[in-house]
Amino acid sequence: MCYSARVKQNLKHLSRRYRAEVDWAAFEDIFRRRAEGEDIKAARDLQRNFQNPETDTERRTAEYIARYLKDKKAEWENEIFVQRRRLVAAEESLTKRETKKAREDLRIGTKKVQTLLDRLADLRRTEPNNEDARIFPMTYAPVILAENGRAVIRPMRYTCRLAGTPEVHDKRFPGTYNARRDSLDGYWREIYGKHHAVMVISGFYENVPLHLYEHRELAPEEKEKNLVLEFDPQPSNDMLVACLWDHWTDRHGVVLDSFAAITDEPTPEVSATGHQRTVITIQEAYLSEWLNPVGLAKQRLEHILSDKEVPYYVHQIAA
Repeated sequence: MCYSARVKQNLKHLSRRYRAEVDWAAFEDIFRRRAEGEDIKAARDLQRNFQNPETDTERRTAEYIARYLKDKKAEWENEIFVQRRRLVAAEESLTKRETKKAREDLRIGTKKVQTLLDRLADLRRTEPNNEDARIFPMTYAPVILAENGRAVIRPMRYTCRLAGTPEVHDKRFPGTYNARRDSLDGYWREIYGKHHAVMVISGFYENVPLHLYEHRELAPEEKEKNLVLEFDPQPSNDMLVACLWDHWTDRHGVVLDSFAAITDEPTPEVSATGHQRTVITIQEAYLSEWLNPVGLAKQRLEHILSDKEVPYYVHQIAA
C-alpha cells in the first residue's frame, strides 16, 4: 500500500508539461473551506503555488492560506500557554508530594509543548525540503483527469469515497487510498473504465515490518515493529501513477472529489524489502487513452496497466 508519496505540485509546471488546464477555482475552493474551519489537509508545496499571485483567483486563494496559517499559529501559541500552566501546576505539586498524576501531567505537558514548538518552527521555515511534497491518506493533491476531452488539473482527496457510500465509509474502510489491480472488476467496477486520473510523483513511502525487512521470523514474544522505507526510481524521474476517482455528494449538497492509486504486485527489489505492493506507473504514451477510457475495451485498459513503466527502485530508511 502506498501510504505516502512525494507529489509534483507546481501547478503551472504540470500545466505546461502535460498540456493540462488548471482548475484554479477548485483550488481556491478547498483553501477557502479550510480557512473556514473544514478539516482539509494539503501539502506545503501545494500552498506555494500562491506565494506570488497573478490573478484575482490566485490572490483570494493566497488570502485564504494566510488566514488559515495565522489562525493555526494563534491556536498553537494558545495551547502552549495552556500546557505551560499545566507544567507549572505539576511541578508545584511535585515539590510538595510525589504523585503519579503530577508526574504524568509533567510528562504529557512537556511532550505537547515540544510538539507545538516544533510545529511553530516548521511554520516559520522558508527553505523547502522533501517533506513539503509528501501527501498521506486524506490529503488533497493535484491529479490530472480528462473533462470533455481536455486534460484538467484538479485537487482531490487521497482516499476514495465511492458515490453512494456513506460518509462513515472513510473510517470503516481506511485503505481506500489504494485500489488493488485484482479488485478493479470487483470493488472498483463502477469507476474502472470510467473515471481515470494520474498523479505525478517522484517517489513513495511504505510501512514494512522490521522482521520482514531483516528476512527473519519474529522472536518469541517479540512485538511487530514497522519501518518506513522511502523508494526512489533510478534514474530519478517523474512517474505517472494510474488512479481512479469518483464524485461524491450527499443530500445536503456537500461535494467530495477523491481518488485512489492503483497498486500491483511489487517489483523484485521492492519485494525483497518485505513489502508486497507497488503503485502502477503508466507510460506517458498511454496517458491520453488512460484519461479517456470510455469506449475502450477492458483488454486495452489491462494492456496499459501491464505495459507499465518498471523503474528500478532504490530505498532507504526514512528519517
